[in-house]
Amino acid sequence: MDSQILYRVQREDLPRLQKMLVECFARDPLYETLIPDAETRKRLMPELFECDLNEFYETCEIFADSPELNGLLVVSDEAEEYDPVRFYLTEAWASLKTDEYLIKEDKSLKTLWNFIRGRDYLNSHWTAQLHQENRLHIIYLAVSPNVQHHGVAEKLMDDAIRYAEEHRMMISLETHNEKNVAFYAHFGFKVFGIVEKGMGLKQYCLVREI
Repeated sequence: MDSQILYRVQREDLPRLQKMLVECFARDPLYETLIPDAETRKRLMPELFECDLNEFYETCEIFADSPELNGLLVVSDEAEEYDPVRFYLTEAWASLKTDEYLIKEDKSLKTLWNFIRGRDYLNSHWTAQLHQENRLHIIYLAVSPNVQHHGVAEKLMDDAIRYAEEHRMMISLETHNEKNVAFYAHFGFKVFGIVEKGMGLKQYCLVREI
């Protein structure tokens, strides 16, 4: 994905974005389900987002609304060619680091077991059912809590949609917060399916057709 409007995130920006993601997802149903203990969640989330951002910096495209980093958009352009060796090595390293953090922060292994049970909530394997490689997949859309409802999310989403429409691409994403479904519907997304794995959590799989 290319953009003449959004700011392309640099590696030195990642620590600030890590803090923003912790604020944005502190009460997210996914993390409250996988890490039910509040103190463990408080310790673990910064490490998890650090790991995620480092992985995505190597394998995806990360944009912000501006150099002030009020909002974040992480996109995987499924139509682009990629180096499979680099991709899978980066993914494997991130997985090992995540497991290391989970074990370190909760030696009872309950949190690690929750992540194993909830692995289908932590990936986008459902998109294989779309049979569409000319597609953008939005991994993260987040806005700093102190500037929400000021058009930042719309700026990020509008530019992703602009790019997708120019290139005749489908857009896919998932959310674990039912309240977000109506927000995405405003941009033309529809529910493709709902993942439920017996943990009291739903993953809403959304698509915006070409």
